[in-house]
Amino acid sequence: MKPKIIKTEAQYQAALARIEKIFDAKPGTPKGDELELLLLLVETYEASAYPVDLPDPITALRFRMEQQGLKPKDLIPYIGSKSKVSEVLSGQRALSLTMIRKLVAGLHLPPDVALREPVLSSARS
Repeated sequence: MKPKIIKTEAQYQAALARIEKIFDAKPGTPKGDELELLLLLVETYEASAYPVDLPDPITALRFRMEQQGLKPKDLIPYIGSKSKVSEVLSGQRALSLTMIRKLVAGLHLPPDVALREPVLSSARS
């Protein structure tokens, strides 16, 4: 298979099959170079054909809490009172700019995720 820009699902599947065949190729060899190129082509195709949207900020916050073993009370320094934390986590209150800044600095939430428009509970109905 001669590597070329992947434009169709059939070309994508063929590239994946070839990658599987030469997956153990040593870097710096002709097959290793082919593998590296095919992986870049597949990554580029997947990024355009199967885009992954950024998560909702509250979903990301819940994920970060799970990762770090945090409880809602642990968010009080970032969000404010216990009731504000509850409202934010339930989707009834949007994050303020101050909250976002604290969450980005303290919990290392990615700014592009934290600044996204959340799906508030009233919009979910």
